[in-house]
Amino acid sequence: MSLWVLLLGGAAALLLSAVGGWPVTAAVLRAAAHSQDSGDQPDAPAPSAAPAAPDAPAAAGRHLPQQPAVPEPAPGARDALRGGTWIGMLERLAITATLLAGYPSGIAFVLAVKGLGRYPELRDHPDVSERFVIGTFASMLWAVGVGIAARVLLAG
Repeated sequence: MSLWVLLLGGAAALLLSAVGGWPVTAAVLRAAAHSQDSGDQPDAPAPSAAPAAPDAPAAAGRHLPQQPAVPEPAPGARDALRGGTWIGMLERLAITATLLAGYPSGIAFVLAVKGLGRYPELRDHPDVSERFVIGTFASMLWAVGVGIAARVLLAG
């Protein structure tokens, strides 16, 4: 395969990974905020304190109290966790680049830098930690998918 095709294909994969992952991550976060276990459902059944019958399966007849799976951040948390869009784009760019370069263990380095860099803010605002984890996973899965697909297409 021509060097130009490899370079242009790699550049296209990096662009798709960095920019295309933003709407995917945003959609996953929206879906998680409105999921069954988020406590955000207006018609969700009310919690019941009645125990299940002794001969019923363990989970039958019981409703556990709903806890927000992905709570909305507290007012000060948005300010503390600013820059998430740019961090996400750089994260996806770096993850896809490590896969294109044939260095998948570089993903651990990228995630370690992100986690360590955000740790003080997450410690001060624990209400956003679930959003952080879900957003990171969605972003990372998009970048890995693009990186693997590009590597397969460019190798063949």
